Amino acid sequence: MTGHVVFEYAVLRVVPRVDRGESMNAGVVLHCRARDFLAARVHLDRERLRALDPRADADAVESLLATLAEVTAVPEPPRSDRRSTGALAATGPGAGEDIGRRFRRLTTARSTIVQPGPVHTGLTTDPASETEHLLARLVLPLTSG
Repeated sequence: MTGHVVFEYAVLRVVPRVDRGESMNAGVVLHCRARDFLAARVHLDRERLRALDPRADADAVESLLATLAEVTAVPEPPRSDRRSTGALAATGPGAGEDIGRRFRRLTTARSTIVQPGPVHTGLTTDPASETEHLLARLVLPLTSG
């Protein structure tokens, strides 16, 4: 498996009413330490959200998901400093934080409307393409056919 590297990912779930425990997938966060890669891709299906909670504020949820995606911003090429051997995030909340640490923070369980699922691992040759693949497979609406 030449060129394959280990990656970790978690699905971001929207739980509009924590008391009911119903959720829908709305994004993925992927970290690949070997490639200094961290990215999140999000998609909010407003119809599904409305089905779970007609009173949910879709704009606020979308804004929160966008902020989580921004938190993963890593410059191209990744930069590092003397305190870290890994890439550092470029901008946004936690700028300058090691991306591995940032991934762990993003995937820590919390009781909010957007919650990370469990962390899974896999092998890939292209972390960016893998992020898109996971978004299509786990988040985007299924297509017939």
